[in-house]
Amino acid sequence: MEEAWATSAGIIITMIVAIIWSWRVLNWLWLKPKRLERLLREQGLQGNPYKIMVGDLKDILKMQKEARSKTMNLSDDIVPRVLSFVQHNVNKHGENSFSWLGPIPVVTLTDPEVIKDVFNKIYDFPKPNVNPLFKLLVMGLVSHEGEKWSKHRRIINPAFNLEKLKIMLPIFFKSCNDLISKWEGMLSLDGSCEMDVWPFLQNLASDVISRTAFGSSYEEGRRIFELQKEQAELVMKVVIKTFIPGWRFLPNTTQRRMKQIYRDVKVSLKDIINKREKALKAGEAAKNDLLGILLESNHKEIEEQGNNKNVGMNLEDVIEECKLFYFAGQETTSVLLVWTMVLLSRYPDWQARARDEVLQVFGNNKPDFDGLSHLKIVTMILHEVLRLYPPVTELSRTVHKNIKLGNLTLPAGVQVSLPIVLVHHDCELWGDDAKEFNPERFSEGVFKATNGRVSFFPFGWGPRICIGQNFSMLEAKMALSLILQHFSFELSPAYAHAPATVITLQPQHGAHIILHKVQI
Repeated sequence: MEEAWATSAGIIITMIVAIIWSWRVLNWLWLKPKRLERLLREQGLQGNPYKIMVGDLKDILKMQKEARSKTMNLSDDIVPRVLSFVQHNVNKHGENSFSWLGPIPVVTLTDPEVIKDVFNKIYDFPKPNVNPLFKLLVMGLVSHEGEKWSKHRRIINPAFNLEKLKIMLPIFFKSCNDLISKWEGMLSLDGSCEMDVWPFLQNLASDVISRTAFGSSYEEGRRIFELQKEQAELVMKVVIKTFIPGWRFLPNTTQRRMKQIYRDVKVSLKDIINKREKALKAGEAAKNDLLGILLESNHKEIEEQGNNKNVGMNLEDVIEECKLFYFAGQETTSVLLVWTMVLLSRYPDWQARARDEVLQVFGNNKPDFDGLSHLKIVTMILHEVLRLYPPVTELSRTVHKNIKLGNLTLPAGVQVSLPIVLVHHDCELWGDDAKEFNPERFSEGVFKATNGRVSFFPFGWGPRICIGQNFSMLEAKMALSLILQHFSFELSPAYAHAPATVITLQPQHGAHIILHKVQI
């Protein structure tokens, strides 16, 4: 009798568990998405009907593949190539539209006032939960929320103040000057040379961040960069598939390689950090590289706040911030420089104006901090490059509770997309020449160019604006000044225009350019 009762109880419990599990799956894959879709449509938002599990992923992948399969005309109207589905969706359903990342509805926002609200209300619009595969690439400040984000931002801030950047300027110069010497050594007898500048600019940015982040350990830092570069390519290869439920749990060669890279990078960084920590404890002065400043600031935080587990950063935190230094510092500057060289190759009048300014300020001398800070034309050009070719093409935020945003009430469970490149190319915001290269629009600064609206945000905006933007801009000005002092350049006939997103916006087929030695 007892055995029969126990068997019956077991069957009942199993059935209850199965019913609960089935209900949760049904709610996740159908009931919740359909409820959210109804709430969005009731407010006038339009989008494709929800398709169970996949949403719009098939169309997104198809359009991405089609866009990347061919090059485009030599034009700066890059939205159809780099955000093909987003543009298609907006054209089809209007600016107030939504799409589907699997079972998650994503509302596209293009109104500068609404975008401003999202950027300012950082606790109402946190970043989406980080994809587990992205965690293998980089975490750190960019992925934290709440008190942890505030603490990390406070500890890291000293590494990027202007006084510290001035100290790092000789490192910028050395790495950039090494590049110039390398290019000069490649010139033929007539003083010209054809090359793909993209890998050189990647190596330049990695050399700068290796030296500024790790000081004397920069050779080890460069090895970490190579691994992180491979990791980024692997992440982009598989990330879209992770919206398919259960996919990331399937073992495959790519995921195994990603986990191996993660372990190797962690071991290398741990070794560098531990050596530096021992030196600090032995009484050695902190070094003026990013890691040294970070560790010194962290120790100060711990001393001031009391030594408990919630104060300061632990070793894992420092490792992730170092990976972020590396990834963000290298990626942002290298793509800014490569698109600047491409655009100045296409617009020789602006190249000449920029060179005249650089020669007027520095002559043949080494660029200094004050001079770089007063380069007006160069700054205008860099801003226009960032407008047309922002390093990151879109940002995402999530909604955890029902919230009013402009004329909309967004229900908990949706995401919002801030399509940077779409806003940057909007003729209603920038005028009829929005899709054309015209640095003159920034002649009186960003505020005047945007009429005070949040329509230009290549580094984000508001409290979470990129902490390293001054670092990146200063490095870009140093590199561009030295390049202009020594070379003029034009596009090679081999150049194929194909902007593509690999985490950041990169030239899919490189940047083939002809350099000519400048005779002064």
